[in-house]
Amino acid sequence: MMIRDIKIDDFDYPLPDGRIAAHPLEERDSCLLLVKDGDGQLATRRFTDLPALLPADSMLVYNNTRVINARLRFRKGASNDGALIEIFCLEPRDPADYAVSFASTGRCSWICFVGNSKRWKDGALTMPLSIGGNELTLSATRLSREGNASVVEFSWDNPGVTFSSIISAVGEIPIPPYLNRSTEESDSKDYQTVYSHIDGSVAAPTAGLHFTPRVLEAIDSRGIPRRELTLHVGAGTFQPVKSDTIGEHEMHSEFIAVPRSLIAELAATTRKVVAVGTTSVRTLESLYHLGCMASMGNDPTLLPQWFPYSADHPDLSVEQAMQALLDRLDSEGSDTFVASTRLMIAPGYRFRIVRGMVTNFHQPRSTLLLLVSAFLQQREDAPTWREIYDYALAGDYRFLSYGDACLFL
Repeated sequence: MMIRDIKIDDFDYPLPDGRIAAHPLEERDSCLLLVKDGDGQLATRRFTDLPALLPADSMLVYNNTRVINARLRFRKGASNDGALIEIFCLEPRDPADYAVSFASTGRCSWICFVGNSKRWKDGALTMPLSIGGNELTLSATRLSREGNASVVEFSWDNPGVTFSSIISAVGEIPIPPYLNRSTEESDSKDYQTVYSHIDGSVAAPTAGLHFTPRVLEAIDSRGIPRRELTLHVGAGTFQPVKSDTIGEHEMHSEFIAVPRSLIAELAATTRKVVAVGTTSVRTLESLYHLGCMASMGNDPTLLPQWFPYSADHPDLSVEQAMQALLDRLDSEGSDTFVASTRLMIAPGYRFRIVRGMVTNFHQPRSTLLLLVSAFLQQREDAPTWREIYDYALAGDYRFLSYGDACLFL
């Protein structure tokens, strides 16, 4: 079967609402960890066991993105008592660079979802604010529509205030819709990894939510190196595949940034790369294919979702692909490789860099479940995704963002 002909119905399963974790455990590293034991059987451990379960010759790579307060609520009318309009910031448009947009001191525009959009036909929405003793009025104007999203320009009348300060003060953490509750104050801390520090995501890389300083220290004590990269998670991560086959599903573009030092290390390392979460998996695997594009003389700044499966894709070694990216960085005089990826990983995909994965339990009919299935299919003795999920459902595991975890090697 061609990969594009894979039917999404084959990746459906019943997930009762009661199995979706609405809140994290009080101690985030005390969650369950599903593993395959030495006899090849599925077994239940605790996340605090992870450092001892990692291969001695492995390298742990995780996503350092930080979730922004992306949800802004405006009221229509001069007295701000009209219809509620919710603006969900997805990614910066002008300036397009995340850091530059957050540092803006007067105006910037973002691609946004608009809730209650029919009630906002024209004109600017305004919100009076006081931030750190600075008085200002924030305005939002819809410039255009792009599919089911809009380009919204934000402007404010106090140049001493940055856009980052504004959303930090009045925005809300956009918790996933499947939690079926409103954002709570505790989510500001709970929905961030302990190592997050690069603003930009509208969803957390949730496999990383289980890590604590003591788990990281235990990994360090075993001499296993930890490395960081960035993928800013978009709202598309919440969207199940609605088409009958995955070939009709369009992957959303997501921003990635990887330091030159990590690319050079990947080119030379003999360590087994263990990725924390599907976002790290997609970033690492995207690097390989973007390197292949660079080796062909193509612009490696956007990875199309089907390029890895195309007939003209060169069969390079990881070292060759990484070297192509290093050559590009050298020509630009840059220490960070920046691009966007639409990579679709589905059964039949050949993994090039990732040899292990820490991940949560994902939604039915999702591209993340396709990725997990593809990873498991690399070994004939591996359980199928359905066997794993049946085991977890029978074993009272907690599912989705605040749920329990798996380790696949």
